[in-house]
Amino acid sequence: MDLRRDFDSSLLLLTVSLTCIGVVMVYSSSAIMAADRFHDGFYFLKRQMVYAVIGFAMMVVATYFNYHNWRKLAVISLLASICLLGLLFVPGLGVRVGGAMRWLRLPGLTLQPAELVKLALVLYLAHSLTRKKEKVRSFTKGYLPYIMVLAVLLGMLYKQPDLGSAMIVAGVALSMLVVAGVRWLYILPTVLMAVPVLYFLIMQVDYRRRRIMAFLDPWDDPFDTGFQIIQSLVAFGKGGIVGQGLGIGEQKLFYLPEAHTDFIYSVIGEELGLVGTLIVAAMFLLLVLCGFRIALQCQEPFGRNLAFGMSVLLGLEAFVNLAVCLGLLPTKGLALPFVSYGGTSLVASLIAVGILLNISSSNGQVK
Repeated sequence: MDLRRDFDSSLLLLTVSLTCIGVVMVYSSSAIMAADRFHDGFYFLKRQMVYAVIGFAMMVVATYFNYHNWRKLAVISLLASICLLGLLFVPGLGVRVGGAMRWLRLPGLTLQPAELVKLALVLYLAHSLTRKKEKVRSFTKGYLPYIMVLAVLLGMLYKQPDLGSAMIVAGVALSMLVVAGVRWLYILPTVLMAVPVLYFLIMQVDYRRRRIMAFLDPWDDPFDTGFQIIQSLVAFGKGGIVGQGLGIGEQKLFYLPEAHTDFIYSVIGEELGLVGTLIVAAMFLLLVLCGFRIALQCQEPFGRNLAFGMSVLLGLEAFVNLAVCLGLLPTKGLALPFVSYGGTSLVASLIAVGILLNISSSNGQVK
């Protein structure tokens, strides 16, 4: 275990700050709803604080765990995460919420395997792309195997269904392949062929089709499919420049669905205003830039690939969540890293930061 402490302090400060903002906003957005449903206004706050403690403990472990050792665990981690996805479909283990089977009930805890899949995929790709080196420019050795692995993961995520996580996984994977040197001649046709498939998968399912229609014109059905995005935009509008004040927002009072999870950024917009939303967005941008800086400064290929993949993962998840809340993308059930309520998401995000901190502390030196 590497005990050097010269890690990226800016990344650490941003992570701690975002997590603290998340704990405060989870309480602000959920207290009244928790009191109504569970007769305990601190119900979600207490759980989020426990998740934060566990997440920070795991982040510390990851910070002092030499990142080179992740190569030995890369394939095992991917296989284990695929097995966890498979357990979702075992009667009695998978938990169905809102029509989706995304949570796994294990003794003493409930976790969301998709969040672990994202980390495992980044580890696997970083390891495999480093090992193959120039072979990544070959179709049969450097592209086809990754597309097959990706197809398995996307199929299992779609089956839940969790189209949002599937799109994040695809985006992270393709980004890492491009940066590693895989030819655009292979990637571009794959993306073009995926477009009609995605269109078919969306339009053949009624609720997905209605979400797309609501995204294009939410006011066409303001009390059903357009309700979420309209209430989100109303929250931002009420917030104005400086917000109505922490804890004073009204949209979280049973108007805005999933105020403490998917739409917590909308609550920030109403209570902290444009100033608060810009600060949070800027913090995520700086966090991703810190990750990219770590990747660029890394002297070793595996560390570079790993840092880039973790940075893209955190950045893409944050971007999609913010864009959904602002009405720039169709509604997706994705958490805002560090901020939204959710144990698996928070712990996974903090582990990703811990890996980045370890890479920065070693400066990516060859083992």
